[in-house]
Amino acid sequence: MTSQNIYILAIESSCDDTAASVMHNGKILSNIVANQKIHEAYGGVVPELASRAHQQNIVPVVDQALKKAGINKEQLSAIAFTRGPGLMGSLLVGTSFAKSLAYGLNIPLIDVNHMQAHILAHFIDEADFEKPPFPFLAMTISGGHTQIVKVNSYFDMEVIGETIDDAVGEAFDKSGKILGLGYPAGPEIDRRAKLGNPKAYAFTKPKVDGLNFSFSGLKTAILYFVQKQVKANPNFIEEHLDDVCASIQYTIIGILIDKLKLATKQTGIKHIAIGGGVSANSGIRQALKDGEHKFGWTTYVPKFEYTTDNAAMIAIVGHLKYLEGNYADQRVMASARLKI
Repeated sequence: MTSQNIYILAIESSCDDTAASVMHNGKILSNIVANQKIHEAYGGVVPELASRAHQQNIVPVVDQALKKAGINKEQLSAIAFTRGPGLMGSLLVGTSFAKSLAYGLNIPLIDVNHMQAHILAHFIDEADFEKPPFPFLAMTISGGHTQIVKVNSYFDMEVIGETIDDAVGEAFDKSGKILGLGYPAGPEIDRRAKLGNPKAYAFTKPKVDGLNFSFSGLKTAILYFVQKQVKANPNFIEEHLDDVCASIQYTIIGILIDKLKLATKQTGIKHIAIGGGVSANSGIRQALKDGEHKFGWTTYVPKFEYTTDNAAMIAIVGHLKYLEGNYADQRVMASARLKI
């Protein structure tokens, strides 16, 4: 089947970005994302506003993806869409659009698990990007998820560790809010961390058994630390912001790396792939690369534009499912808490 011209239109609408991508035989022809800036004023994603923005954006985004790919909708082989997990209102927009378009064109409909897509983004056909061999460990880190997944094959995945409270992205954003930074705070903390001393302030790492994570206690520790310092010096944040950001990032990275070290020890797997929006963090990427020399593992990091929520990663899952003839029917429903 790979000798055929397989064109997959993929739609991603799980949170606050409306995205569409066209893939041809495993290669990305277009990857369009419409961001929603409106949430910045609220310090987080407002679900109702997100779903309304998806309704406004989805038609022009899909139209732009098709035009940039240089094809028309009649050439499409299948429509892939994010079924979940995510915000229910946002998922419903993408699901309804995909079902309608597939029905109108009389072509297969393919449902995609968003978290699987973050992992399988590594298999998009890109020059100079090595694909991880099976089995490998995937660490998916985003605003809503923190997981370590044992990946045996494209669709044989086992979650062996996950957060029991906040996700790593929330840890960055909530820490940033304490420091008076805007939303999302992760990129700003990453930028400032490069300018500060990562060992200026010591924050205790949460003690969680096994491969699970916890970040809520760290957020509380940072809050109490900042309150104490500001009480003694009202200008503390302004005078020491870079060092605080560097120390926060250093602690979070330490938590992630410690769990990965334990996962490689327990499974004997030394191939580590990362995905999810937080994998764009330069400190995390560097720590993983450093681990190649320290711990003997091999790391795989996807192209930057495939780390945050995007439709290219939905397209590769759609392509792989299409090759297997693994289609959904028109009764498929969005699922906000869909599991791997």
